[in-house]
Amino acid sequence: MTTASTQEKPSSTLKAYEDKVTAHMQEAKAKLDQIEAKAKEKKAQAEVTTVNSLKTAKQNIDRKLQDLKTTHDTHVARAKANIDADVATFKASVDKLAGSFKG
Repeated sequence: MTTASTQEKPSSTLKAYEDKVTAHMQEAKAKLDQIEAKAKEKKAQAEVTTVNSLKTAKQNIDRKLQDLKTTHDTHVARAKANIDADVATFKASVDKLAGSFKG
């Protein structure tokens, strides 16, 4: 009976979390696309390979974000922590690649 009202809050919280992660990922993806264009232009195969591996990492994060919608309430906090760690690693890798590619 109170489950209907308590169900509403987690879904809105989950949506806000999803929006936050998506925004971070879009920002990093845009940077990654720029790096990829420069790498292809300069025929820098090592960087292109790294970009491709980062694209795969992004797909894995996107999948985890989708899976979060069906994750049981007791596992949501752990799933979010894993996603946050993956996003941080992804963004750091993109930034590192951007820095090394400039230099």
